[in-house]
Amino acid sequence: MRLRSLLFVPGDRPERFAKAAASGADAIILDLEDSVSLANKEAARAAVAEYLLGDREVVTLVRVNPLDGHMTAADVAAIAAARPDAIMLPKAEGAPSILQLDTILRSESERDMSLPPVLPIATETPAAIFTLGSYRDVQDRLLGVTWGAEDLPAAIGATSSRHDDGSYTSPYEVARALTLFAAHGAGVAAIDTVFPAIKDEAGLAAYAARARRDGFTGMMAIHPSQVEAINAAFTPADEEVQRAQAIVDAFAANPGVGVLQVDGKMVDAPHLKQAQHILSLAD
Repeated sequence: MRLRSLLFVPGDRPERFAKAAASGADAIILDLEDSVSLANKEAARAAVAEYLLGDREVVTLVRVNPLDGHMTAADVAAIAAARPDAIMLPKAEGAPSILQLDTILRSESERDMSLPPVLPIATETPAAIFTLGSYRDVQDRLLGVTWGAEDLPAAIGATSSRHDDGSYTSPYEVARALTLFAAHGAGVAAIDTVFPAIKDEAGLAAYAARARRDGFTGMMAIHPSQVEAINAAFTPADEEVQRAQAIVDAFAANPGVGVLQVDGKMVDAPHLKQAQHILSLAD
């Protein structure tokens, strides 16, 4: 499953669901949490369930409410029969949160129904930072791992997670990096967080390019206008693909050789692995 771009849509705005699905995003996230007021939760659940029962154009996740807010079970009860492709779990705190969610999913699902995979937002509480390594214990239940840069500073009383130029301050760079390694440690997709400045096209392109450079495999979006730039950033350019193919071909033509020269540059096993990854992204 390719997940370059994952687009959020408020669950109480069903008129936007089809537009989001047609945006070019690899997945959409129908949100029952932050973008939906308490008064609209029930209407959002009904709208999301109705959409899920129809024909879906793209992978469709549902972000439920956090486990500590006593609304998760109601969310799951409303959507379980409609079988979302995955569940996004906010304020997750490692493997124990995934197991707790699984208990809720089993209680609301039919006996023979397989459980949908989970995409935890893994850095939204201080305690969550210290549980990131545990996701490898539940890797078979994960769609990926992602992080957020808004709830964590609010939770600890920080005034912001960013410098004036928009870059992250040191604590949140740590959270981002640990999420990246936690995802790869679990062998699942590493999804970078949203870029909140909707009209800053250059800033988005730079952020998404940095995310791919650092090893993220995809990124979340908050507006359809962001999807094209995100997809472009996580799709290898023709030149990258050509060089990667040349490296793969060179090793295939020289079995048993550990180091080769391709286009005047020395390449070895890490370069081969990177080239194979680039080709998988381009496929």
